[in-house]
Amino acid sequence: MSTEVQASPSLPEQKPPEGGGIFHTFRASRNFTALWSGQTMSRFGDVLMQFMLPLIVYDISSSTVAMGTIMMLLLIPQVILLPFTGLLVDRLNRVRLMIVTDVVRLGLMAYLVAMSMVGTLSMTSLYVFAVVAGAMSAIFNPAYGAVRAQVFTPEIRNAANSLTQSSNQLAQLVGPSLAGLLLGVTSYAFGLGVDAATFLASILSLLLLRLPKRVREKQPWSLRAFGEDLLGGYRVLRQHAWLWITILAFCFINIASSGIIAILLPWLVKVHLGWNELSYGLILSASGVGALLSATIWGRRNVWPKRGILAYLATSLCGVALLGMAFAEQLWLLVLLNALQGGVIMIFGLVWEGSLQELVPEEAFGRVYSLDMFGSIALMPIGFMLTGWLAEVYGGLQVMIVEGSMVAIGAALMLLVPAIRRFE
Repeated sequence: MSTEVQASPSLPEQKPPEGGGIFHTFRASRNFTALWSGQTMSRFGDVLMQFMLPLIVYDISSSTVAMGTIMMLLLIPQVILLPFTGLLVDRLNRVRLMIVTDVVRLGLMAYLVAMSMVGTLSMTSLYVFAVVAGAMSAIFNPAYGAVRAQVFTPEIRNAANSLTQSSNQLAQLVGPSLAGLLLGVTSYAFGLGVDAATFLASILSLLLLRLPKRVREKQPWSLRAFGEDLLGGYRVLRQHAWLWITILAFCFINIASSGIIAILLPWLVKVHLGWNELSYGLILSASGVGALLSATIWGRRNVWPKRGILAYLATSLCGVALLGMAFAEQLWLLVLLNALQGGVIMIFGLVWEGSLQELVPEEAFGRVYSLDMFGSIALMPIGFMLTGWLAEVYGGLQVMIVEGSMVAIGAALMLLVPAIRRFE
């Protein structure tokens, strides 16, 4: 690992009690309990917002271009800020950074609730939301990834990762269906208010965290130190071909896959097929079912061989599922395809998360995590705009076929790279 990374002070040893299985983690670590509870609530709010946002946009505009613009505005601040926010995460108090961003996002959600209640919610309001929310995500996500690396100590790491992934997938599983039922009997204003409440829950849980001060938080700032720290994340990535090649590959894979999931799938359900919110919720929930099943199977073994091959075979199969959605006109078939998509992409995610934890030192985690996010989304604003525009010009189904094929073929071609095939 890079020599400029200094070791952090070791956390007090945590010895899990005998018995209790995976749930011993709640007793073994108060920090984990606080972090898990708050972020699980926040994850349900994220799923609710992901469900509502395209419905609100299409209710106001019925335009794939407008939806593409929203997604672009969510990502542009992240593309600009992520190369630098990892430095802040590794230099400043990570928990305080998370709290500040949650406070800003809570105020932002209150603004949307007020606009919705008085009937003045417009595309302009949503554009403002997208820009501010994107900027806050550029800070919060690397900080959260780095806090996990601190809290998930070796004594509880496997159980903590399993519980975190399970709660995330439970939110993805039941969240969309609950959101569909919620919006069926209430309004967008109420749903946005529920999302705001989850940010408050996150803030309260973060206030309970007690983490030791890291070495880098005590170091003085200087121009030279800034430059060295900024390059530190790149140096760590350069040492591991699996990491930097995969980040580069997903710059392009994510353009096509996210364009279908974020823009064309809600268009397919709400505009092309004319189905209601409950149908859309069932389709999104299916992704959680597939992901939860994959996570359960994956967790039954401590070691999986040929992880590089498994990861990219799974990604290629994700492209096949996305391609098939263009030909699905029955609810059960779209549910099945999205379950397949969620399941196989979870396999890639588990391989990737495990490789980051194994290869990246904790004190450089914020910088590497932010570079990972930057690589994943760097070209997505352009991709979202192109997806929305091409769907308007050539038709949404045709674009789904092209983008799904790009994911399937592109991921399969990555298996020709020796560093991918050899990653264990």
